[in-house]
Amino acid sequence: MVASDTISAIATPAGTGGIGVLRISGPDSAYIAEQLTGQPVPPPRLAALRTFRDATGAPIDRGLLLFFNAPHSYTGEDVLELHAHGGRVLLDLLFDATLACGARAANAGEFTERAFLNGKLDLAQAEAVADLIEAASGAAARSAHRSLQGQFSARIESLSKALIALRAHVEAIIDFPDDEVELLADGAVRARIDEVITELVSVLATAEQGARVRDGLHVVLVGAPNVGKSSLMNALSHTDAALVTPVPGTTRDLIRESFTIDGVAVTLTDTAGLRATDDLVEQLGNERARDALRSADIVLLVTDAELPPPAAELYGALVGNLEFTDDKRLPELIYIQNKIDLFREQPAAAGVAEVQVSALTGEGLATLRECIVKRSGHTGGEPAFSARRRHVQALSDSLAALGRAADLMLPDPPIELISEELRASHEALQSITGRFTTEDLLGQIFASFCIGK
Repeated sequence: MVASDTISAIATPAGTGGIGVLRISGPDSAYIAEQLTGQPVPPPRLAALRTFRDATGAPIDRGLLLFFNAPHSYTGEDVLELHAHGGRVLLDLLFDATLACGARAANAGEFTERAFLNGKLDLAQAEAVADLIEAASGAAARSAHRSLQGQFSARIESLSKALIALRAHVEAIIDFPDDEVELLADGAVRARIDEVITELVSVLATAEQGARVRDGLHVVLVGAPNVGKSSLMNALSHTDAALVTPVPGTTRDLIRESFTIDGVAVTLTDTAGLRATDDLVEQLGNERARDALRSADIVLLVTDAELPPPAAELYGALVGNLEFTDDKRLPELIYIQNKIDLFREQPAAAGVAEVQVSALTGEGLATLRECIVKRSGHTGGEPAFSARRRHVQALSDSLAALGRAADLMLPDPPIELISEELRASHEALQSITGRFTTEDLLGQIFASFCIGK
């Protein structure tokens, strides 16, 4: 892609800092550098100290200027970076000066979008850029870096090559029908399909784990008032985020805290105690608690160890009337009995709850943390690469189409249908790296990026 316009954006976040960076990409980058400084653009990749001036020639700031010539730049175009002092007003003045020189304000993610369109990154790598910036844990950051380096893309490319070979083989059968029986009789096509299915299953499992590490877990604490939900939240998160008192109904609103368990980012939400009440504020708190359940991956259903009600009955009352979207399954349930430290003489009934804990003493918390990670599907360790839900869906679609192709390998196989399923499987894979995609999908992906990236 050859861009006809030049874009500009402040690349550092809003606020005050020691250094602020402004990025420019497009054919007028060198011209803008000369207009801002009154001097020729320096050699590529050589930092030069320059005075930046506005349209009237008045100095704005003095800082570093770097020029990256096409195609040896992040976007594949001529790119200019201005490193100035990090005051917001100053950077705004510098940004306005670049617009006065003919640049336009960049859209969200437009630099990375140009890198994708110019073949510097494939779509999975481009998404990994955003994932690396937004990583909520060290494991997520390292996985995103591996995706950015192309480890995920390499697996997809290997699968694509295998599917291309299969499609070529089947297309040859269609083109030369006289050889159809002979070409299929030895079972070579079915064997090769099975090989690709095995590899697809492996990549899908890794992608699912990568998506879990990237997205983190949304865990919601629910239960009746005064069963110790807030104390449990403080104990799990190692904070005093939730106010704890002996008075039932202390928590009226949602309280959230983020932390990690075994490298998995967790957002834990404490909710108001659920009970029938005429108090308007408590009713609103109960409704917010039910809203939180709709987005939960895991529900921690907390009860008092002294009076443990049946988990199924409680859970049914909580989620029975909730409306979930078609692609959102019911959250996982972990049934917890709290306050076991109060009942040493008469221990809580064994086998009633999945986990028994004491938020006060910490007993059972390690087991609860292990249970949360296990229910998340995280298998331990770090995934080989980061992935997104759309990648998991594309891999699932590819696997389903390939499975249908395998099922069609009958004594008298419908070759055209097999060919169509192989095509569908291949296109689903290519949508991951962007070789087969739509403008709508690209717009949706890059709109989620920050300005300047």
